[in-house]
Amino acid sequence: MILVAMRKILSLALFGFVVGYGSVGHAQAGDTQQTQLAAHLHAAQRFMAAKQPEKAIPELQAVVVLQPENVEARANLGVLLYFENRFEEAIPQLKAAVTINPQLWKIQSLLGIAERRAGDEADGRADLETAFPNITEEKLKVEVGRNLIESYAATNDLDKASQTIAVLLRLEPNNPALLYISYRIHSDMAVSAMLELGLAAPNSAEAHQAMAHELQRDHDLPATIANLRAALKLDPNLPGIHFELAEALHASDDQRLRAESEGEYRLAVKTNPGDPKAATRMGDIEVEKGNMDAGAEDYRRALKLQPGQADASIGLANVLNEQGKPAEAATLLEQVEASDPTNVLAHYRLSAVYRKLKRPADVKRELELYQKYKAEREKLKAVYQQMRVTSPQGDDEKK
Repeated sequence: MILVAMRKILSLALFGFVVGYGSVGHAQAGDTQQTQLAAHLHAAQRFMAAKQPEKAIPELQAVVVLQPENVEARANLGVLLYFENRFEEAIPQLKAAVTINPQLWKIQSLLGIAERRAGDEADGRADLETAFPNITEEKLKVEVGRNLIESYAATNDLDKASQTIAVLLRLEPNNPALLYISYRIHSDMAVSAMLELGLAAPNSAEAHQAMAHELQRDHDLPATIANLRAALKLDPNLPGIHFELAEALHASDDQRLRAESEGEYRLAVKTNPGDPKAATRMGDIEVEKGNMDAGAEDYRRALKLQPGQADASIGLANVLNEQGKPAEAATLLEQVEASDPTNVLAHYRLSAVYRKLKRPADVKRELELYQKYKAEREKLKAVYQQMRVTSPQGDDEKK
C-alpha cells in the first residue's frame, strides 16, 4: 500500500530536483543532444507542475537515455514511478541516483520501501537502516521507522524493532498508531521470552515467577500466589520473590493472607535491604498499626535508597503532618507534585496539609486538581473496561 503521508513527504518539491537541471550544458553534449535534453526537461517540468506524472515519466526516461549520469532526472523518475506503483521500474532509477550521490537520504529511504514492496526484503532493510539515522524530517522518519519495524517483526528481530519504536516515540509520544505498535512489539517480546524460559527451564523457580506475572495480569490472584509460593519453595533466594509474594498476599480479600503479607515484607527488607519499595511497604504497615515513628524510619530509609520516591515521600509527609509538622510535609508533597503533577494522592494529602497551614486558596487549588486527576483516572479506567472485548463463549453464556 502506498502511504498517503509518504506521498506528501516525498513530493518532488521536497527533493528540489525539478528546477535544478543544470547538467544540460555539459561540455561533452553536442548541440543536438543539448536541444533534445532541454526539450525533454522542459516538458517534464511542465507535466510535473501540472500534476500529470504519466506524461512526465516518458520525458524523464528520455533524459536518462541521453544523460545516464543526470542524478536529478534519475531521482525524479524513480519518485514518479514509485507513486505509480511501478516499484520494479522505480528501483533501478532510485538506486542509480543514490549510487551517484550517496547523501540522498530521502531517495534512499524511498528505495528501501520500494525494494520491500517488490519483495526484496534484504536490500530494502539495508537501505532503510542506512537512511533512517540520517533523516531529519519528522514525518518521513516515522514512515521509514515503521517500515523498518515491519521488516524486523517479519523476521522476529524484536530487539531491533523495540529500539526503533523507542526512537519514533521520542518524536511523537502521543501517536496512537506508534503506541499500538509499541504495545504489540513488547507483548510479542514478553511472549517470546516466556516461551524461551518454558523451553529452557519449564520447572524452574523463574518459570513459576514469570507465570505469576502473567496470571496477575489476568487478575487470577489465587493462581498468582500459588505460583509465587512454588517459586519460593524451589529457590528461597530468588531475587524479589518475597516482595512479589507480599504484594500478592496484601492484595487479597482474605484477611489471613493479608496478615501473612507482613512477614513476607519483612523478609523482603531483610533479604534485599537495598529495595526502596520493600522499605516503603514496611512503613505503610507500621503506620497502619499506629507506629508512626517506626513508619517514618522506614520511609526515610526508602528515600535514602531512592531520593524522591513518590510513595515513600507521600507516606513520610502523612506521618509528619500527623506529628504536627505540616511545613515539612508540604515540602515533600510539593516535590512529588513537581515530578508528577498527576499524582492524585499527593494533591489530596497536600490539601490537608495546606488546611493546617491556613492557606485556603492553596487548599482550594489542590482539591480541584485532586478532583480533576481523579476524574481523568476514572475516565481512563472506564475506557479500558469498554475496550475489553467479551468472548463469544461469554456472550453465549449470558444468553
